[in-house]
Amino acid sequence: MRIRQSEAPASAEHQVRLIPRPALTLAIGALLVSVSSVLIDLSAVSPGTASFYRCLLALPFLLALAWYERRDQARPARRAGLVAAIAGAFFAGDMLLWTQAIAEVGAGLSTVLVNVQVVLVPLLAWLVDRERVTRRYLYWVPVLIVGVVLSSGILGGAGVGSEPVAGTVHALLAAVCYTAFLYLLRRGGSRGSPVQNYVVVIAVAGLVSLVAGALWRGVDLAPGWAPIGWLLGVAVAGTVLGWLLVATMSPRLPSHVGAVLLMLTPVGAVILGAIVLGERPTIVQLAGCGLILAGAYLGTHRLPHRSRARADD
Repeated sequence: MRIRQSEAPASAEHQVRLIPRPALTLAIGALLVSVSSVLIDLSAVSPGTASFYRCLLALPFLLALAWYERRDQARPARRAGLVAAIAGAFFAGDMLLWTQAIAEVGAGLSTVLVNVQVVLVPLLAWLVDRERVTRRYLYWVPVLIVGVVLSSGILGGAGVGSEPVAGTVHALLAAVCYTAFLYLLRRGGSRGSPVQNYVVVIAVAGLVSLVAGALWRGVDLAPGWAPIGWLLGVAVAGTVLGWLLVATMSPRLPSHVGAVLLMLTPVGAVILGAIVLGERPTIVQLAGCGLILAGAYLGTHRLPHRSRARADD
């Protein structure tokens, strides 16, 4: 019996089209991550406590998702697990330093400063993997840099922050760890089983945060129900949903595209910081956020080719 084309099962290509575009999905993940800084500020705990608990509380959700993934995919290779473990160590450094910066320069601005990764990640991918960077991205990098500088409050004065110098140093050191984490996360995710790899990342990050945090400003294993509640929000919104979307979508995009889309995280953090925490960025800082948004869109959006438009005419 001949099957009509309309009754035939959907092809793999058609099913893939039903999945949201990687760029859009990564953008959603970046906005979910932006919630983390505000919730961490509300928890009012030490960097080690916040970093350890956001990993610990995220693990049950991630283990359930990893079990579901393992039904269809094999266990990750040993090399991929090693890359994920190293990425987890860098993620711990990023969390510890960034959390400290939140208390010093504010939730929104610390997140903006950390995201100088938009320049560092593609540079690292070019140096190590010889990955090509598009001209469009290069054209918009100066705009993104100006946006980060304006948002940080270096020019025109900062609207928030009690220790801007120390906070800037901690945020920039966090940016270095963040860059290595994103690069390794992208490499590990390209080998399949992204959720299982991400479980390794978070488990190692939690362990390193516990040890390093205990040596630096201490870790409170019983911070109270209110802080745990805020950190549970960080775990679900940022560590599970946000970073899982980033981890699974980053390998499907060029490194420069993923790096630019992640700039939506500091923009969201600045807006939420103003609404929830009462942080009041200056006009200059808001202008910087606008430049970041413009660069994120125009640096990654593919415009129609002129030749195609002429052909249609």
